[in-house]
Amino acid sequence: MAQEAIRRSLVSDQVFRLLAEDVLCDRYAPGEKLPTQRRLAADLGVNMASVREAVKRLEQLGLVEVRQGDAMRVRDWRADGGLDVVAHVLFRAGGLDRPTLEALLEARRLMLREAARLAAERREDASRLVELAERMAAGGSAEEAQQIDFAFFSELVEAAQNVVFVLILNSIRKLYFDRAELFQPLVEDRDELAPLYVRAAAAVAAREPGAAAEAIEALSAEQERRLADALG
Repeated sequence: MAQEAIRRSLVSDQVFRLLAEDVLCDRYAPGEKLPTQRRLAADLGVNMASVREAVKRLEQLGLVEVRQGDAMRVRDWRADGGLDVVAHVLFRAGGLDRPTLEALLEARRLMLREAARLAAERREDASRLVELAERMAAGGSAEEAQQIDFAFFSELVEAAQNVVFVLILNSIRKLYFDRAELFQPLVEDRDELAPLYVRAAAAVAAREPGAAAEAIEALSAEQERRLADALG
């Protein structure tokens, strides 16, 4: 039974990826009907249970709408999708979508800059942030640096005391670590980057909102530049 459940889950995941890519690559227009679940199962050579599970995931992402007695209809993912759609758009059509990556990094930079300003205004104890900045300066493996980098920004967002920022960063976490090799350039050449972490942490600790925002802006912009250079 356990093996059958695992097999069905794998098949359902494949069906989900196929259908999600069709929607996200605009092979179906918003409002257009998808084939029935029975037809999909027959065309793909899978059972109905696998198709139902895949369709449920598509519904949860806001990619399709299923009405009783009606075929599935494609929704406009740009209007109805949430942050969970980003990872799927980023790697649609089997490759990296550069405009989506650039938009993601821009949103990250803007959010972190504002989080730094709020953290400097609201957090009384920034010792954890300072500690993480010092750990980044101490060096270590690329994997350790990525862990520290994300922990640093998580602490910064927590310090901002904005629950929406926290939830956004939670959504990014899985993407960041699932594709760790893609984002590794963000923490390379840490001898040059480390002073920016230290500067930002010091500004938050000193309760200097403007300086904190400027430091995070400089750090995240430099990280974006490095990633762009690495991707060519």
